[in-house]
Amino acid sequence: MTAPAFFERYKQLASIDQDKNILIEELLRRVTELESAFQQEKLDHERETRFNRDIQIHEIELMQQIARIKAIMDREPFIVVLLDGAGIVFRDEFLLKGEEGGRIAVRKLSSALESYVTSHFPSLELPKIITKMYVNLKGLSETCVRGGITTDPSLIGEFARGFNSSHPLFDLVDVGAGMDSAHDKIGEAFKLNLFNCHCHQIFLGCSDDSAYSRLLEDAAGDIDLIGRVSLIEGTPFSKDLDACKASFRVTQFPEIFRNTKLTPIWGPWKAVVASNPRSLLTPSPTQHTAVPLSRTSTNTSTNDASTSLSSLSVRHPSPWDFRVVRSKPAVSVQPRTVERNRYGQRVDRLDFKSVPRDEMSRIKKLKLCNLYYLLGECAVDNCQHDHSRKLTKSELLTLTAIARLTPCRFGLECDDPDCTYGHRCPHTEPGKKDCYWGSSCRFDPSAHGIDTNIVKLTKV
Repeated sequence: MTAPAFFERYKQLASIDQDKNILIEELLRRVTELESAFQQEKLDHERETRFNRDIQIHEIELMQQIARIKAIMDREPFIVVLLDGAGIVFRDEFLLKGEEGGRIAVRKLSSALESYVTSHFPSLELPKIITKMYVNLKGLSETCVRGGITTDPSLIGEFARGFNSSHPLFDLVDVGAGMDSAHDKIGEAFKLNLFNCHCHQIFLGCSDDSAYSRLLEDAAGDIDLIGRVSLIEGTPFSKDLDACKASFRVTQFPEIFRNTKLTPIWGPWKAVVASNPRSLLTPSPTQHTAVPLSRTSTNTSTNDASTSLSSLSVRHPSPWDFRVVRSKPAVSVQPRTVERNRYGQRVDRLDFKSVPRDEMSRIKKLKLCNLYYLLGECAVDNCQHDHSRKLTKSELLTLTAIARLTPCRFGLECDDPDCTYGHRCPHTEPGKKDCYWGSSCRFDPSAHGIDTNIVKLTKV
């Protein structure tokens, strides 16, 4: 073989080696790249693994936290019952029983609410029921008297005491004579509890106040809130409320609340009975007087009088049924007087400090009829108070003091010598305008600090 041939073969082998080296270099570069990518992928995978593990741990912690929060939210569930006494009024049989009636009313209302909640909200386990009723006690007392339910306005205050002392979560709040005070309090309580996670339902007992319809319209605008509100209807809803109630659950408790309004049936002359019940029973010597049929004597002279005047018999739309008889002229009538101070203000001659507190409490519990024991006659049919006892002078004095604790509607200007009601606050001293009860005192501010020195008499 010649030299050029060997040289040619050498060149071929050298070319093959060069291609081999290039291939090896390319393979090495590729391996390096793959190793780098693998390492990066490995790091990413480890990072994702750690991230997923952290997320899982965080998710578990969040779920545990949610469970704890839900347990807290489910703890102490309650239902709020807000009642406006202008539209929600307890039935007469409760009001007439005074303090005991208040306790009975609480028991019946609590039982009725628990039964309703159990049947309509089965998912709630033993929720507490918080009930707040806002009412003008003085106004309700006067309405009950003028509506012929009772002649003793103090029964309403006694009913309130019985109501408030019967259940730790049931309150009857006296809002006074403020026009919007009941609505303002109920409105704020309604808004406060509407978004409270512990409050699962609000029962709203409305009056005819148009502000309630606006309150309910705002709640009806949020579909999530409609199911949280139920309405209690006592007296029939007004037109505005009647239009709103289609959006809410509505219930009634007719065995507990009145479904008719308290309508005054005494005209102005009959309103005197509220603080002057004797005025219808003590005629002047030549006065015609209305005498209750149930109290009318059956002797011959009375029958003759009633027969001769049968055409004058009248019937008034009140709890009393009267028959007109002519009183016999008195032989002599001693003028009666009302004692007054130098300012012309009536002064009741009674020292309340001399009457023991425990004795007053004992006499109160006897539920004695003031008209019968202090005035000598009770003209109220079906009177709920006791007429059967014989009282000592000391007990009569105590009963007089108890009667004086109820303010007379005519105040210091009252000129009825037989009036049994109070004309000045018994808890205040002469010249001092403050008393133990402060702004919540049942007596008007003008009845405080009265001068008790008697300087003149008003003849009646």
